[in-house]
Amino acid sequence: MARTVEATGKEPLQKARYHHGDLRAGLIEATRRLVEEKGPDGFSVSDACRLAGVSTAAPYKHFKNKDEMLVAMVLEGMVRHRENMFAALEGIPPGSPQRVQVLGKEYVTFALREPGVFRLKFGGFTDGLNDERLKAAGEQTFGIVLQEVALCLGEDDITQEVRKRGFMLWSFVHGLSFILYDKDMTEMGGGVDLDGLLADIAERVLSD
Repeated sequence: MARTVEATGKEPLQKARYHHGDLRAGLIEATRRLVEEKGPDGFSVSDACRLAGVSTAAPYKHFKNKDEMLVAMVLEGMVRHRENMFAALEGIPPGSPQRVQVLGKEYVTFALREPGVFRLKFGGFTDGLNDERLKAAGEQTFGIVLQEVALCLGEDDITQEVRKRGFMLWSFVHGLSFILYDKDMTEMGGGVDLDGLLADIAERVLSD
């Protein structure tokens, strides 16, 4: 049984800002709220227009179709994710495995906080779009992890070994995110100490 997403709110968004050229942002926010509430398959352009309080013709000033609205939502979600990753690193000494640990925690937190965005990015929707923006955004996010792994290993560059260990860490938190989203699967672990688990995996993967 999937975890219930926290209330996204159904009240119409504020229209006033659209007079200041922020129609695109309002539609993206409406899209996000609907996807989190109903899931990607339950989203429709007309619903987004209704929530944003605009006409059904309004989205086509900025987007060609429904897929473009969803891609824009995913891209903005990934920006928020990277910003939160950098914020999580503040105050932790460079080269410390704890930095990798907190990045892992932010990954899981993002997946549980914005499951609609997360599942659109990694649930197959974006695979067939061949959108270079999505690829670049993914590389930017993974690049943050690789940089921290390199520092922990005392490497100046992103070597093959750095990439291999970074991929191991990413694979772990990626799978863990899907497991923790499902309450029944989580209970199979007998309770999860997320911080302890992430600290353990970081130490194991980064050790010589």
